Amino acid sequence: MGLALLILGLLAFLGVHSIRIFADGWRTAAVARIGEKPWKGLFALVSLGGLVLIVWGYAIERGEIPVWNPPAFMRYATLALMIPVFPMFIAARVPGNALKAKLHHPQVLSVKLWAFAHLLSNGSLADVLLFGGFLAWAVLAFSSARQRDRAAGTVYPAATTRGTVVCVVVGLAIYLAFVFGLHRWLFGVAPI
Repeated sequence: MGLALLILGLLAFLGVHSIRIFADGWRTAAVARIGEKPWKGLFALVSLGGLVLIVWGYAIERGEIPVWNPPAFMRYATLALMIPVFPMFIAARVPGNALKAKLHHPQVLSVKLWAFAHLLSNGSLADVLLFGGFLAWAVLAFSSARQRDRAAGTVYPAATTRGTVVCVVVGLAIYLAFVFGLHRWLFGVAPI
């Protein structure tokens, strides 16, 4: 049952987040037809439902069916790779920062790095589905976003020191909170 819930949740969550990748024209028409706020409401509802199913299914299934047994040192590789994830994730919402100016889509790149890092140290079928699904989505989403940028001639604003410092300091604080207790409290697994 856990795998079915996980897969259904991934299909809902990643499916709705893939509309711009595979059906951007349809999305534009749907937003024009029903309005931006109803579209965002429906998007949020499907996303939340998918997220609930992902968490529920993963909690039931985690570690049940081993696919591979990662070496113990991979845990440290995951810890190291996770350092830039939170600064990049929040950079999408902080105006005028170097991460967004340089990477253009830092939130999608943070998901890619998060998923890859977790695949290194987790080897059950549920892990492969969860992190592998997000990794595949992030690869496609980043490519699609860059194509849209090129087609639109998008120019990203220059970075400010303040915006960059906010991303780095807040992101690293969140990283440290996860390493020293929040990850264990939320997911039942201590990273160190």
